[in-house]
Amino acid sequence: MVFRQITHDDLGCASYLVGDEGAGVAAVVDPRLDVEEYLRLARYLGLEIGHVLETHNHADHVSGHGHLVAATGATIHVHRDAQAGYPHEPFGDGWELELGALRVRALHTPGHRPEHTAFALVDTARGEEPWAVLTGDSLFVGDVARPDLAVDEQEGARGIFRSLHDRLLALPDTCEVWPGHLGGSLCGGPGMDMKVSSTIGFERTHQPLLRIRDEEEFVAQAIASLGPQPPNFRDVVALNRGPLLDGSVDCEPLTPARLRRAQADGALAVDVRTELQFDEGHVPGAVCVTSRRAGFGTKLAWVAAPGQPLVLVGEGEADACAAAALAAAVGLRRIAGHLAGGMSAWREDGLPVERVVRITVPQLHERWEGDSLQVLDVRERSEWDAGHIPGSVHTPYHDVRDVPAGIDPGQPVAVICGSGERSAVAAGLLQRLGVEHVLHVVDGGVPLWRRNDWPIA
Repeated sequence: MVFRQITHDDLGCASYLVGDEGAGVAAVVDPRLDVEEYLRLARYLGLEIGHVLETHNHADHVSGHGHLVAATGATIHVHRDAQAGYPHEPFGDGWELELGALRVRALHTPGHRPEHTAFALVDTARGEEPWAVLTGDSLFVGDVARPDLAVDEQEGARGIFRSLHDRLLALPDTCEVWPGHLGGSLCGGPGMDMKVSSTIGFERTHQPLLRIRDEEEFVAQAIASLGPQPPNFRDVVALNRGPLLDGSVDCEPLTPARLRRAQADGALAVDVRTELQFDEGHVPGAVCVTSRRAGFGTKLAWVAAPGQPLVLVGEGEADACAAAALAAAVGLRRIAGHLAGGMSAWREDGLPVERVVRITVPQLHERWEGDSLQVLDVRERSEWDAGHIPGSVHTPYHDVRDVPAGIDPGQPVAVICGSGERSAVAAGLLQRLGVEHVLHVVDGGVPLWRRNDWPIA
């Protein structure tokens, strides 16, 4: 039997190549947009990818099912409730796919989405009991799926409760759990672990939500900590529902003059270098969304307006085009190009640059005690409620569309988050809005402030 987990680290997604080496056949479950790794593995193992299985219409990333079909001629299988608008074979609960000695069994688990289906894996060469289940976006390591990306949140939570207790938790305790997401994904809650797998028995014993037997209590707990809905999830679902995507996203080089013209025409310049490089000098009007850390695509989807063209600024072509691929993975396909030669070319042309002043948390504390420095906290509401710097103003980084109420754009404002990453995004957004003196709080954030026993409201 062949079993491989393939992760997309930027989005926290997990997909799977499963099959039978003796029979030479395989299926890919929940493929990411870039399908080269599946093709490489299939060649290496001597397998033919004959099937693509989708647990559901994904809301956080664009599927690679169209690219796999174009490359292999595979058949796509998805639950009939997905209402897919592309050639496929629909299935219902209990459907099975034979891949040599491997049997893949569909377990309809609605809640996250009405069509959601988990896949139990049976290695018939060893026994008839499922040894693993690909849980998709229903059960994660340490948490369960969010219930509000397709239906009313309470309706979704009830569906998840019943799917968990009637279907997944009915599997043997020894059955391995292989989820569709790892920690950090927007499809789950704060309890999601970075661990790649677990077992039904361990999750039943150690996951607090799974120990709740009362449906009403489960619903209340499941919706209590929901984060904001990602702004593009409906667009991503529509892309995944069909028709199939073909072709890749272009990332053409632009001279500095062409980039400035694209900005004047409404394109958003996105600097994908590190926060330090952005602070030291960037294209005027650009925002900082580094592609060097996980979550680039998710953050960019919050910042870019729907349908807005993007121009990417990196150190060179390689990192800019890699960022373009990450953007396409979350449905942002309008890439107007990248700055040829990176920021070096911009500086060599003698063009103006903007800078952001960096200050540490101790330096912020000194100024906070000594003058009337404004502090903007750009963390999520739940983080703010758990404790914040007295007198600070709160607006999550993804909601900085205008100068936040309570902030004087003519006075210095220090932007803080939990580490320095989200505050870098917000600092660029404030500059675009005309705030004259933006300070980026780095090397820690409110958690470091708290650890120093400084005042917390």
